[in-house]
Amino acid sequence: MTVISALQNVHVEGSFGNFENKSENELLKIKELKNLLIVQIVQYKNSSIKIDDINFNNLKFINQAQKVVSNENIRVLWNSPNNWLLVSHKKELLKEIYSTFNENDFAVTDLSHSKATIELEGPYVKEVLKKGCPFNFNILTKNMSINSAYNGISFIVDMVENEPEKARIFSLRSFGESLYHSITDASLEFGYKCN
Repeated sequence: MTVISALQNVHVEGSFGNFENKSENELLKIKELKNLLIVQIVQYKNSSIKIDDINFNNLKFINQAQKVVSNENIRVLWNSPNNWLLVSHKKELLKEIYSTFNENDFAVTDLSHSKATIELEGPYVKEVLKKGCPFNFNILTKNMSINSAYNGISFIVDMVENEPEKARIFSLRSFGESLYHSITDASLEFGYKCN
């Protein structure tokens, strides 16, 4: 099966906006992340399993708002109470996920093909996000995530690094192009490079 990128019709390599006479470190970097494993894991209300007892790939799921746990292969974002989003470049983890989170206690849904994922990196990541979202991004630090809206488009922000600022932005695939245009328009002022 051929995987079709969610942003293949809009994501173009090059430098845009106010990029002239700026070093590479002064520019925002915008790229589409492709071929990610994105799985939603929801614990049923009648489940008798304590989430603290589950150790998946040396990670303990945390049931605390805006928290992210991670290792070199996986990031687990808190979505809502007893609801997490697991993100990884290792697609082969899906079988292990299904065996660890049994169907009597958890709903496991592969969302890999239903999401568009944009990665922003550079000194103005939070400034770009502030332009379309009412959240106070000054308090967003590494290993935090939020669910909100950007210019009316539902999205999830995962803060991957503080220095340089790096964030992953997830939206429904059907809104991916609109979100991409909103993000790139907000980035013109600072100058950005797509790769």
